Amino acid sequence: MSDTMKFPLYFKLSAILIILVVIFITLYFGQDIISPVLLALLFAIMLRPVVSFLIKKLRFPHFIAVVFAILLFVLLFLGVFYFISMQISDMASDWGKIKTNFYYHLEHFQRMIRDNFNLTKREQKEIISNATNDSITSSKEIVGTTLNSFADILLNLILIPIYTFLFLLYQNHFITFLTKLIKPESHKKLQEVLYQIKIAIQSYITGLLFEMIAVSVLTTVGLYFIGCEYYILLGIITGILNLIPYIGILFAGALSIGVSLSGSTDLTIVFGVIGVNLVVQFIDNNILVPMFINSKVQINALVSIIGIIVGNVLGGITGMFLAIPIIAILKVIFDRIDTFEPWGYLLGDDLPKTYEWRKIKLPHYNFRNTSTSVDLITDFTPTVPIEDDTKKDENSTTDIA
Repeated sequence: MSDTMKFPLYFKLSAILIILVVIFITLYFGQDIISPVLLALLFAIMLRPVVSFLIKKLRFPHFIAVVFAILLFVLLFLGVFYFISMQISDMASDWGKIKTNFYYHLEHFQRMIRDNFNLTKREQKEIISNATNDSITSSKEIVGTTLNSFADILLNLILIPIYTFLFLLYQNHFITFLTKLIKPESHKKLQEVLYQIKIAIQSYITGLLFEMIAVSVLTTVGLYFIGCEYYILLGIITGILNLIPYIGILFAGALSIGVSLSGSTDLTIVFGVIGVNLVVQFIDNNILVPMFINSKVQINALVSIIGIIVGNVLGGITGMFLAIPIIAILKVIFDRIDTFEPWGYLLGDDLPKTYEWRKIKLPHYNFRNTSTSVDLITDFTPTVPIEDDTKKDENSTTDIA
């Protein structure tokens, strides 16, 4: 007699839906607590090789190695923040020129509206003033929300290094806890899962860092050659925003256009900025992402986009950044549990990425692949025409491919 009970399909589907609803509700209402913890877990996995190097090569005690790794991480973050703040201060020193260029573009924009929509400047000012008066009524709520968000950011900046330190300090304690939850015969599989999660997360974050640096350098060089003001600042911001897949580059492009217009009265700079962003994204999507990201985390694009949208709903920008690593962790777990293996396959991407044509490798996307023996093409057209009803009953063939 089997030890496990078999439930009907509708019961399983109902249980899965209930579990998903509970998870989403928990993540939505607990995002202020869960998001910093998950970020700290990712950073702890990323810093684990640094701690191992300090312990094995430099003979540091475990506690000192963890403290040293956290200090390096915080100093690196502060260095990047200081460099960006210096660039912003240089931009602020040109505030008079920025203000002049802003009014120039505003005048041009108002003139364009007057010519195309027959709205005089007085009518445009009345519309703007009415909108401003309506917005003043909710200004206190907006200021309060902004202050609360800023306070949450400061709190997270303090908590994330603390959480990361504790994850690194108690890593063996947490692993022992997991071994106590699982039967001894499954410890080998648990070890494999933890190892693959570590490799996937470290490779993904390392790839993101290389991609961020490459995008920042390419954007900076491109903006420099088209004569854009503040090209270093815009290049760095573009690289950082590119960490958010698919969506971050849109915000970076809009910001680059806005800053470029404030630094110059030449409207043609907009086309240059758009061209630079398009070229950089072409290089990023076709060279950098396959080299640094897709080769490390095999997740298909549909699941990635849905995960990023869900992450945005549940956790905002932090949720969008965490979406891909969490899906990668789930895929590693699903691939090694027989019951969930189909779900791991659903999250993955087994399509061949390139094919060779005249010794040139080109992108290749096709719904057919060699990993399945199921033929998805079904042709119901009979190969032998049916002449009449009597012959149909006696001798008829239908070939279903």
